[in-house]
Amino acid sequence: MCKDASCSHASLPQIKMIAGHPEKQTDAGRAPSETDGVMLCPQCDLMVTLPDVAEGDKAVCPRCYTTLSTRWVEPCLQPVCYAVSALVMMVFANLFPFINMRVSGIYNQIRLIEIPQAMMNDDYSSLAYLFLIFVQLIPAFCMVAIILLCLNVPLPYRLKVIMGRVIYLAKAWCMVEIFLVGVLVSFVKLMAYGNIGIGLSFVPYCLFCLLQVRAFQCTDRYLFWQNIRPAPALTKTPKPGVSGKDQGLRLCPCCTAILPADLKECPRCHTVGYVRKPNSLQWTIALLVTSIMLYIPANILPIMVTEVLGNPMASNIMSGVILLWEDGSYPVSLVIFIASIMVPTLKILAILWLCYDASGKGAIKGRQDRERMHVIYEIVEFVGRWSMIDVFVIGVLSALVRMGRLMSIYPDIGALLFAVVVILTMIAAMMFDPRLLWDRKQTITNKEPDSAE
Repeated sequence: MCKDASCSHASLPQIKMIAGHPEKQTDAGRAPSETDGVMLCPQCDLMVTLPDVAEGDKAVCPRCYTTLSTRWVEPCLQPVCYAVSALVMMVFANLFPFINMRVSGIYNQIRLIEIPQAMMNDDYSSLAYLFLIFVQLIPAFCMVAIILLCLNVPLPYRLKVIMGRVIYLAKAWCMVEIFLVGVLVSFVKLMAYGNIGIGLSFVPYCLFCLLQVRAFQCTDRYLFWQNIRPAPALTKTPKPGVSGKDQGLRLCPCCTAILPADLKECPRCHTVGYVRKPNSLQWTIALLVTSIMLYIPANILPIMVTEVLGNPMASNIMSGVILLWEDGSYPVSLVIFIASIMVPTLKILAILWLCYDASGKGAIKGRQDRERMHVIYEIVEFVGRWSMIDVFVIGVLSALVRMGRLMSIYPDIGALLFAVVVILTMIAAMMFDPRLLWDRKQTITNKEPDSAE
């Protein structure tokens, strides 16, 4: 059940319930802050009052419906349990064979750690590093950081801040579940050539995938940073129902603290921020143009080379989709087509549309239009990284299919270009400031108040 955060202009209580702590009291020796119990929405910049949230519920923005805070049962213990379990499963997933393959009596098996090694042997160290960073290092670091910070382990404050900042910066780059889908797609591709089996580490890896996703889900950013240090006090009272920009206030993009607009560095997490991301549209469009320039050769050039009985055969993304379709693997062919062809193309078009609308040139249709554009932004931000499926498929295939001249698979330049395209479009979506959509509409049409429903 969700509760809309209140945005009425009623007086603010000095002590409010904050997610996970009913009637949370201010820290000893600290005067109640004007920001206790209020929050700026990171997506639409509306100042809202956090309501009393029952266990299992969440508070959402009444204007753009972004989740502001969630109250979990045992909000500190749950993330720790999931993170510890995820790390244990990750260790098991790297110790034992992951998948195996038998072709014409020749048997081969790989462990997870051998996948980047195979790509390095083929002089594609960049792809190997992407695998290590996105599938191994970032998830492991985030799980360790969640454990240390949620347990409030005595650490230097500066180290806590660095760990807290990295968790939320790196969250979007954790691609464990995407790699798992890529492995499943690899199974279907290889079934036509031989017998595919799973090793002892496959089930632990699946559990690791589920547990790390759950650990992130149970970690509430508002409470997370309140445990590190309370938000800095303001000299004036925030007004719910009014945007932070109109009040001379801004949101810290990292720790969600409410700060004066002219304060560049957050006193709590030391993140440099602004009322709006500087040159947001220019950076977004520049990254999109670069990704478009690389997207054409990424689809034309081969992404992998399959060598059967000494005869090499190069294939690009579209030829792989066609081959799977001709072999009768219609669902997998559609998955690859959607993730590798449709999603990058539609994402580029959608971001360009968002930039056009935010620049003030789009049509004005009131609140429903704002909500629609915001939904498009959220979809773009969510689906973009799933295009990495094809890159991970190539990594698995090139590591597993190493059977000499009988059959071998190697990555090619198209895979690297395509990975760069996906990364650039992800950064472009991050550089776009969704609050510009709401600023522009509010500036032109102030007829409809944004009130709680």
